[in-house]
Amino acid sequence: MSPLIFKFIIFFVLILPFLTSFILVLVPFYMHIVLRFVALGFASLSLRSSIFLLIRFDFSSIYFQYILNFEWLLWINLSFTIAIDALSLIFILLTALLIFTAILHSWYSVVYYVKEYLICFFILEGILFCVFCISDLLFFYALFEAVLIPTFLIIGIWGSKLRKLYAAYLFFMYTVAGSVLCFIAILILLLQMASTNYQLICFITLAEHKQIIIWLAFFASFAVKVPRRPFHCWLLEAHSEAPTAGSVRLAGILLKLGGYAFLRFSVILLPEASIYWSPFIYILSIIAILYGSLNTLRQIDIKKAIAYSSIVHRAFVTNGIFSLTYQGIEGAILLRLTHGLISSALFYRIGFLYDRFKTRFLKYYSNIVSYRPLYSIFFRFFSFANLGFPGTASFVAELLILVSLSQISFFLLLFSAVSLFFSAAYSIWIASRLCFTCNKINYFKAYQDITKHEFAVILPLFSFVLYFGFQPLVLSNLLKNYTLVLLDCLQIINL
Repeated sequence: MSPLIFKFIIFFVLILPFLTSFILVLVPFYMHIVLRFVALGFASLSLRSSIFLLIRFDFSSIYFQYILNFEWLLWINLSFTIAIDALSLIFILLTALLIFTAILHSWYSVVYYVKEYLICFFILEGILFCVFCISDLLFFYALFEAVLIPTFLIIGIWGSKLRKLYAAYLFFMYTVAGSVLCFIAILILLLQMASTNYQLICFITLAEHKQIIIWLAFFASFAVKVPRRPFHCWLLEAHSEAPTAGSVRLAGILLKLGGYAFLRFSVILLPEASIYWSPFIYILSIIAILYGSLNTLRQIDIKKAIAYSSIVHRAFVTNGIFSLTYQGIEGAILLRLTHGLISSALFYRIGFLYDRFKTRFLKYYSNIVSYRPLYSIFFRFFSFANLGFPGTASFVAELLILVSLSQISFFLLLFSAVSLFFSAAYSIWIASRLCFTCNKINYFKAYQDITKHEFAVILPLFSFVLYFGFQPLVLSNLLKNYTLVLLDCLQIINL
């Protein structure tokens, strides 16, 4: 296949979500069924196009592929450059899959401003595709912050409670405050290296004292997106107020941007600073693990419990990234991907309950297994997957991270392993409290298991979590060359 065809393919994948948004604008707002069919059809096309990228991707190569370059301001070497490697590709696939399931879920759950809702999701998908492909720091920063706009609208307009505007503004203010320092750091890199092209500056080494300062500026922006305690306050409000599909997008895609940025920019561009600040990251991660786990155990709102458990998993991921070992980095990427599938499925599970009964409080639910057996099977499966049970997708990822931490410090390994104990505690407690105990028929008169529509939403996530649990080498082989090249750039190992 000629290079021109490859350029057309990547251009088509990137432009398709924006093209879909334009088509939806032309459809009258009152034709809900047409809007939904158009959105679902194009979301399916976007997913299939992303899978085609995977099929044609050469995983034996260590170089960027599908390179597409648009020159802009040559006097500062600024160009809109698209390039994909293994890390970019898996996050593109995750984005396409979760956006498809979000559109499918919204078929019945969204009843007002349907047109605007679908347009926001496709604009968000297009921006995220560009974020994962862009190879210029200034454009990355612009797209990284552009995610704010559709996210703010989704939470603020289609949120489920009265505090939705507060949650939207809190998310907006936290992200904007952190991004100011990131922009200054990028300008410093531009002045030092006369370019912001990632493929060029990743081979240029800065002095250590400059790396330390720039790393902190990057950390201020990326930590908000992870989110890293103490920058996590917006997450709980956003998750509790966002619609179900919005929570899925937050947990499955948006919160992966911080980890992606740490790997792509902080570790590669600033290796000495990453080593220098790694003890600081370990301390923050241990605090987040203990704080998130204990708070999860005391929650009565199921959605907030899942949000707190996500904080614990992300602390685990950052420990893996800044272990700067092969096992740790590969495990962190795998856990990012698998947690995107598992947490999204859990939020869908809670959303199915909320759509029927309009409450997320545990005290109103009991013995669901007796009248919703299929729902209970799925919920318990994803609860066990969330704690890293053998045979599920996150087991190997967590094991790799623990192996990497054992090479650094016994105490770091011990405190990180505590999260596994707490994960088992709150996952089993929530599943048992929800699915068992005595019936409370005075609260719920209509007993109904999941519908065919809900089954279609959850089945892809269930299939991937189970498949990657029994076939972990599929993902590991995809990331092998990328991880080795990353470590080679860090000069930590001799290849």
